[in-house]
Amino acid sequence: MHLYVHIPFCRQACHYCDFHFSTNTKNKRAIVEAIAREIVIRRNYLPSKELETIYFGGGTPSLLDEEELSFLMDTIHTHFQVNTDAEITLEANPDDLSREKLIQFYKAGINRLSIGIQSFHEPHLKHLNRIHDSYEARNCVKLAQEVGITNISIDLIYSIPAPDHTILQSDIQKAFELDVAHISAYCLTIEPQTAFGSWLKKKKIKPIDEEFAAQQFEILMDGLASNGYEQYEISNFARNGKYSHHNSSYWKQHHYLGVGPSAHSYNGMSREYNVSNNAQYLAAIEQDKIPSTIEILSPADQVNEYLLTGLRTKWGCEISTLNTLSDNQFELQNRAEISMMAQKGWLFIDNGTILLTQAGKLFADRVASDLFLD
Repeated sequence: MHLYVHIPFCRQACHYCDFHFSTNTKNKRAIVEAIAREIVIRRNYLPSKELETIYFGGGTPSLLDEEELSFLMDTIHTHFQVNTDAEITLEANPDDLSREKLIQFYKAGINRLSIGIQSFHEPHLKHLNRIHDSYEARNCVKLAQEVGITNISIDLIYSIPAPDHTILQSDIQKAFELDVAHISAYCLTIEPQTAFGSWLKKKKIKPIDEEFAAQQFEILMDGLASNGYEQYEISNFARNGKYSHHNSSYWKQHHYLGVGPSAHSYNGMSREYNVSNNAQYLAAIEQDKIPSTIEILSPADQVNEYLLTGLRTKWGCEISTLNTLSDNQFELQNRAEISMMAQKGWLFIDNGTILLTQAGKLFADRVASDLFLD
C-alpha cells in the first residue's frame, strides 16, 4: 500500500503552478489535524495496512514545523504498519531547508527529499516567481547530504524561454556536480488558471515554442544518459536504480490512499478526488465525512489509464494485461494502429510488452491517446 499526504500551503504562488495550495497559512495547524483525522477515518480504505511508501506532497510540505510533521507521522504509525525499509519522501523548497530543519526531517523519519530547484539561473528563477536563489539551491542539497538524507531528487524545468540552450546545459552540469540520485525534468507548460495563463491570454508572453521544447528534451535525455542517469519514466531519471518507488506505484497502477485537500485515491475499481478547497475540506472532516467525488472506472477507463501512465515508463504496457482489462478488445481494435506506429519508429514490442522508442518519447501522450479504447 502507498500513502500520499497533500499539504496545501505555499509561501507564494509560482507563475506556472496550478496545483491546489493557499498562501494563507493561518489555518495550517487545523488542516494538519484534519488530515490526521482523515487518516484515521480512511485507515481501512485498502485491505492492506502495510505501507511501502509515504509521500508528503503539495503545496510545500517543508513548511510543516517539527511538531506538525511528528504529529502526522505518529498518526500514520499508529494506524498503519510502515515497512522498515519504506521510502518516505517529503517535497521541499530550498529556502526552507536550513540545517536545523533538515535534522528535524531526518529525525521524523524522512529518508528521501524531492527538492524543487527548477533552475540554477537567477533570471529564470525570477521569471518562474521562485523564492530561492541559485546559492540556496545548491547549498540545501549539500546540507541534506551532510545531515544524512542522501536519497535526494531535484526538479528541473526546461523549455523556459531563452535565446539558446546554454542555460539548460549549465543547469544540467550544476545538477551533476551535486551528485544527486534522481532528477525529475519537466517541460514548462502554461495552464489557464496560473499567472502565465493570464499573461498568455493578454499576450504579455508568448506560447511555449514546441520545437525549442523538443530540442531541450533531447538535450536532457542525451546529457543525463551520458552521466549515468537511466530514464525510467518520461520525466524521471535515476542513478543506480534509485527510482521514486512512490511515483512508480502510480505508473504501475498500484493502489494507494491519498489524504488532504485535492488528494486522489485509487483502489483498482474507482478513483476518489478530495475537494480542492481548504475550508470545505475542514468543514467535512469536522463531521467525520470525506469530501470526495468517486469515479467508477469502466474497463475502457482502466485500459486508457494504464496506457497513459505505463507507456511513459521503461516497463511499458503488457498486451496481455490490456487484453484482460478490455475482454480481448484492445488488440483487436489496435493491431493496425500499433503496426503503423512501429513503422514510424515510435514504439516496439518486446516479449509481449509495448515500449516507446527514444523518438516515440517525444510523442508519448499522442501514442497513448491514439490507442485509447472508446
